[in-house]
Amino acid sequence: MEMGWLSILPFLAVIIVAGITKQVLPGLTIGLAAASYLVKPELLGGIQQMLMYAVEGIGNENNIKIIIFLYLFSGLIGMIKMSGGIKGFVETVSERVQSKKGALFLTWLSTVGTFSAPTFRFVTIAPIMRALLKRIKMTTQELGFVIETTATPIVVLIPIATAFVGYMASIVDIALKNQGIKGDGYDLYIQSIPYNFFAFTIIILGFYLSFFHHAKKPATDANGGKNEIEDDDWHDCHPAVAKDLPSKPWNLVIPLVLVIGLTLFLTYWDGFKQGYRGFKAFVEADVLTAMVLALMITFFISLILMLVQRFSLRKTILYFIEGGNSLMSVILLLTIVWGLALATEDLGFSNFVTENVDWIPQMFVPPVLFLLGAVISYFIGSAWGTWGILMPLGISLAQVSGVELPLVIGAVFASGTFGSFASPLSDDTNTVAGILKLKVIPYAKFKLVPALIAAGITTVLYMIVPFIL
Repeated sequence: MEMGWLSILPFLAVIIVAGITKQVLPGLTIGLAAASYLVKPELLGGIQQMLMYAVEGIGNENNIKIIIFLYLFSGLIGMIKMSGGIKGFVETVSERVQSKKGALFLTWLSTVGTFSAPTFRFVTIAPIMRALLKRIKMTTQELGFVIETTATPIVVLIPIATAFVGYMASIVDIALKNQGIKGDGYDLYIQSIPYNFFAFTIIILGFYLSFFHHAKKPATDANGGKNEIEDDDWHDCHPAVAKDLPSKPWNLVIPLVLVIGLTLFLTYWDGFKQGYRGFKAFVEADVLTAMVLALMITFFISLILMLVQRFSLRKTILYFIEGGNSLMSVILLLTIVWGLALATEDLGFSNFVTENVDWIPQMFVPPVLFLLGAVISYFIGSAWGTWGILMPLGISLAQVSGVELPLVIGAVFASGTFGSFASPLSDDTNTVAGILKLKVIPYAKFKLVPALIAAGITTVLYMIVPFIL
């Protein structure tokens, strides 16, 4: 079914509603509803079509694996919190780190073990930094900035064992299918990593601020007053480090080592069974399946570990379910994104873009996509939502303009990374502000300056690189 210019209406509805409500889920839902009624313009027909798209999206084998992975991952984190793993780690480390350089070095080094998700990094690192605040000669805003540069900007660059990788590969794969392009979403995601220029730029700025910038004033809160959290008990900053929890750092360390080690081993093993060796084995493997299996094995071993420590089975399962349920909003978001992708495919959105935007100069495609996505992600505060909205358009523009696919994909991922880092509505901003007791809006304004500098550098790079490739 070819709808011509009508095929862009759902896309516009998503952007407008998300911008007005400052939330991505209502925008995507309205977009899916609009697309469904365009496909089947009947009173009940549109609703039935929405349901069909949602069910078909969830029914995809890889999409089911992504949902299982996200639920298992979040449930495992819930178990780790309940068993005192995060609290024990924070207490152990904060007692041993005695200097600013030691604390900042720990912040960067800890990415090796806590890169699975930004929120996971925040609840393990931010309380440590809060406990050491008196020894760290940085303003609280600068400290938050440094912590955030080691979260989402790093997570989006790691192609294995993260909460992001399955979704990122999935939306690339969906966009490829909509455009009728043969290719592997995960492989193209890996190829796009060097082109996420915003992530690299903001990481460099964070590294500079960590080790080479010297604050000229004492640590202050976001309003410029005396730091109010120096004498606070950091145990109150997040439920994961609450006083009433036990202190057992190994309940964090063992599951992390298991899930990372098993993911690497099972990924390589899958590629090895297909006849590949070395790095090629990792590239050709079914990474998503390996990550799900690694999480399942880790869950069962962690459950046994906690039962041996005489944690209640009922309580452990309850915290697992509570942890998994905390990601139901994300799973709902994914369901709508997958459904919307199917709907826009039926409407002929990609064909419409291909036939009507061939006048755009090649050099402008990556920077315009990045800037458009950066604006969208800033106002809705969601990297995942931005990627879901923009990736189909990006792939379509890449095909018609002749721009390399990895470059365009990297620009889309960079745009969402900007919003996740800079937006006052993002989970990253609000979580760090909450732990460090910063007021969200002043803190977001503080971060916006370096974020815009990084965005400016990124835009220039996207204008230059097409001439080099």
